[in-house]
Amino acid sequence: MADSAFFCPITHEGVLAVRGADAAKFLQGQLTCNLNYLSDTQASLGARCTQKGRMQSSFRILLQGDGVLLAMATELLEPQLADLKKYAVFSKSKLTDESAAWVRFGLADADQALASLGLELPAATDSVARSEHLIAIRVSPGRIELWAPAEQAEAVRSQLAAQLQQADLNEWLLGQVRAGIGQVMPQTRELFIPQMLNLQAVGGVSFKKGCYTGQEIVARMQYLGKLKRRLYRLSLNATELPEPGTPLFSPSHNSSIGEVVIAAKADQGVELLAVLQAEAAESGDVHLGTLEGPGLQLLELPYQLDRDREIQH
Repeated sequence: MADSAFFCPITHEGVLAVRGADAAKFLQGQLTCNLNYLSDTQASLGARCTQKGRMQSSFRILLQGDGVLLAMATELLEPQLADLKKYAVFSKSKLTDESAAWVRFGLADADQALASLGLELPAATDSVARSEHLIAIRVSPGRIELWAPAEQAEAVRSQLAAQLQQADLNEWLLGQVRAGIGQVMPQTRELFIPQMLNLQAVGGVSFKKGCYTGQEIVARMQYLGKLKRRLYRLSLNATELPEPGTPLFSPSHNSSIGEVVIAAKADQGVELLAVLQAEAAESGDVHLGTLEGPGLQLLELPYQLDRDREIQH
């Protein structure tokens, strides 16, 4: 659909860089995703957990130059950097904030515009294409992240603007909500285990890679646990966006049954992702903020949870 094509600067995230001879080896013991799956043509989602399996951050991760880049919510970057540095002392890797070195754009239905920049990106999610300095990642069907070094950003922006209308960040986040890709925000730091965000369903958790921080809890949840809370997509008849971490309630339960993950304005009201107790979500009686708060309607996600398939990753 040509009229849905747009680009927008991704301004709410920063870039954490881990560089050096041991970068991938060091991160393999720290993150939920399998760094052996990363290549010049493959990126991934991932998370960093506490020992108790709660996510300190979730991110998109890719190889670049002599290391690895992780894009995450800006406010999570400094605490995540400080935490990882404690473990990197004995490793030949250097951890820095490279946010100022990169400008990132979100592109929707824009493969033609991308081709004019010399990038041919395969349709498969998590595919990566690179030209001299630019990096493009297919983050979900029809949605592309374009990374440009800061010094080239204005030239790239002009080329995109000549072919695409510029949208605001909300349009990009609405696409993320509809793709069912949850994200840790500062308000929800250390609140969710990866499966609560369906991270294992979108390739962000590897069950074959061996040990990493929080792995025992995450594995136990996959193999033994009945996952009581998971990610749902819902709509809300409202004009104000609920903040991440806003509690959700259901008459069948005395206490909160979940939290808002991310939200974006849609044509009609608001669409959001939320972590909810499965039985309460499926009862269909879910309210924002208090039991008397506005009701939410359940919408579909574009994927199914499949435990047997997920553990093969």
